[in-house]
Amino acid sequence: MPNIGCIQLEENNKILKNIQYKKFKVPILGITLILGTIIVALSIVALVKINKKLHQIPDKSEKPIISSKAIQQSSDSILGASIHIDEVMSYLNEFQRIATANNGIRADSTSGFHATMDYIENYLTANTNYKVTKAIFRVRSAALARIPILMSSINGTITNHSFTTTPSTTDFYHIQYTASANFTDYVELTVIPNFGCSDDDWRNASASASGRVALVKRGNCTLAEKATLASKYNAAALLIYNDGQSPNRMAPMFVALNESNNLPALFLSYQVGQRFADASRMKPGNVRILINIVRRNESTSPSANICADTPTGDVTQTIVIGSHSDSVTAGSGINDNGSGSAANLALAVSLARLFRTSAYAKYKYRVRFCWWGAEELGLL
Repeated sequence: MPNIGCIQLEENNKILKNIQYKKFKVPILGITLILGTIIVALSIVALVKINKKLHQIPDKSEKPIISSKAIQQSSDSILGASIHIDEVMSYLNEFQRIATANNGIRADSTSGFHATMDYIENYLTANTNYKVTKAIFRVRSAALARIPILMSSINGTITNHSFTTTPSTTDFYHIQYTASANFTDYVELTVIPNFGCSDDDWRNASASASGRVALVKRGNCTLAEKATLASKYNAAALLIYNDGQSPNRMAPMFVALNESNNLPALFLSYQVGQRFADASRMKPGNVRILINIVRRNESTSPSANICADTPTGDVTQTIVIGSHSDSVTAGSGINDNGSGSAANLALAVSLARLFRTSAYAKYKYRVRFCWWGAEELGLL
């Protein structure tokens, strides 16, 4: 089976998701450019280090022509110097132009997303000798038919928790691919200890999750893993809350579970989740929850992945450098993840140019550059 390494080009900070691009155009482009530069630099270092290790492995079929030290020096300097910031900037400007022409977004399955993927595919075909492939697949989106309801009863005091599209003011968000729910009465809440990432966590809850609403803190494993365990232990619904570790981890998040999820699921702010947890620990059975979620199942829509393989290198040893190319529905996605997509494209094109010269040593492994869709829907 081929050995495949993977480098994911993703921004480190998603705070900018909710900032309007047009209003803060200069600051966002500046931050995005910095992110793109860092991503390119890290990718070059990763490629060169892997290449160095592979060249250090003895190959009985041939004698080494160039030392690994020389490869390290030449690869670092030549590849790094071949990538220009204005080139990265031109890709970012093109992504913004595409978004502007398509209702301001490049969200998965929209015309803006497909125009982005067409641009990347055509640019790679015209400017590299890579084997470029596009894979079309269909994704199911699940919008809500109406605003979800989350109500709690603590010591008999009932609270109707707020739902808005503003992270700083909403108490909760629905989770993409949540199941519908129509509680006719309040259901007891149980707090799952630690992070709800293991069977022991669920077995050690103060009350069985079966038939109850399970409350779990964000962290230590994927949301899908938490949901799988919640289903395994027959929870009536799943509430995940932010961990409050920093100012940008207080508000609820818009996240997704797998398409196959069959549980009602909401993401709470740290304040609301911690309040539930504290009240429940103080007196088990003290917190009861009422949920109403009406989901509108929508038809599937096309998404796409693009991958471009270098024509040389051992296909059984493939390094994958990837970025997602879909935006959220709230903006053009220049930071998340236009920065990664632009850096990925700049690195791919620059490496192709160098491989056409005799002065740049070919890598022993194959490099695969990928631009993925449906990341914002939770499929990555």
